[in-house]
Amino acid sequence: MAHSLRGKAAVVGIGTTAGWNSPGFSSLDQLAQAVLAAASDAGISVSEIDGLFAATLSQFMPALSAAEYLGIHPAYMDGTNIGGSSFVEHLIPAMAALDAGLCSVACICYGSNQLSAGGKLATLSEPQIWEEPYQPRNPIGGYALAAARHMHEYGTTRRQLAEVAVAARKWAQLNEAAYERQALTIEDVLSSRLVSDPLSVRDCCLVTDGGGAVILVRSDKARDFPNKPVYLLGAGVATSHRQISSMPDLTVTAAVESGHRAYEMAGLSAKDIDVLQLYDAFTINPILFLEDLGFCPKGEGGRFVENGALAPGGVLAVNTNGGGLSCNHPGMYGVFTIIETVRQLRGTAGQRQVSGAEVGLAHGNGGPLSSQATAIFGTGMTL
Repeated sequence: MAHSLRGKAAVVGIGTTAGWNSPGFSSLDQLAQAVLAAASDAGISVSEIDGLFAATLSQFMPALSAAEYLGIHPAYMDGTNIGGSSFVEHLIPAMAALDAGLCSVACICYGSNQLSAGGKLATLSEPQIWEEPYQPRNPIGGYALAAARHMHEYGTTRRQLAEVAVAARKWAQLNEAAYERQALTIEDVLSSRLVSDPLSVRDCCLVTDGGGAVILVRSDKARDFPNKPVYLLGAGVATSHRQISSMPDLTVTAAVESGHRAYEMAGLSAKDIDVLQLYDAFTINPILFLEDLGFCPKGEGGRFVENGALAPGGVLAVNTNGGGLSCNHPGMYGVFTIIETVRQLRGTAGQRQVSGAEVGLAHGNGGPLSSQATAIFGTGMTL
């Protein structure tokens, strides 16, 4: 029996800032630019947004701050912050609120000035009491632990991690909007400076500015807008810990659960997915998520990504905009997984367009592998 919310909401607008380096613009400036772009894409005015979903790294009450900045008075607001997966998670209350009639135009948005602020963020994250005394290098330290453990248990190699970075760069070279487009080889990654063993600087995501926004409406209204609607078929969220030291198994993320919930709502499985956007803050992430979301068995992720499997022309289209490793990464990346999924399913991704894409999966990650959120989208043919 189909889930009652399957396909009930559709994306009708997407927008980003014009670039990924914007000196002089605050995080709210960049959030607003993205919202304006998404509203224009949807053919509406910002004043029509009556459901607002926002998370930032610089506002204590992001939904209130964003609403005031945008000059709107939404009937429904959600400022839940579970890290970089927040925006994929926001899809769940957004589609529920739309279905319940609590709002009619929902906007999920984010903005950050991480790069122009000097590579640092004024975050509101509380110290992790069991780890802080040891002064870990966060966030990379937690991901390095996961990578090292995966290597120990399954024989994963640094060369396999490098395959993830190189594949992302090859996609970025097809994307004129990507921040890093220079050639990158396996050898370049392996010879780059180690930051937290076994992860090098080329195993780490970019540091950029930027904002992104997504506008959704009820599906029965979606054809009233200018662009081809992209329907939300299923979504799920899960968490396994807050501090990396509390993660039950460093090689298994809560994506197992979030993915299961999303697939169940959508009535689909991994074999039905045409294109994936996986939160690649570090090269270990896609390997873990490919396993946990059912694209290969646990422990096989390293071997799965070999020989350009994730690159253009490979066996699986992953992070087709270049991902956080090569396109952009303004502190939290999750909203951009949704935006690229929508572009692919609209068929407007240009040189990087995946032919015949009808079903796409967007996956967000937050904290040190702490929160996981999975969403499955489809074209009208999938309803």
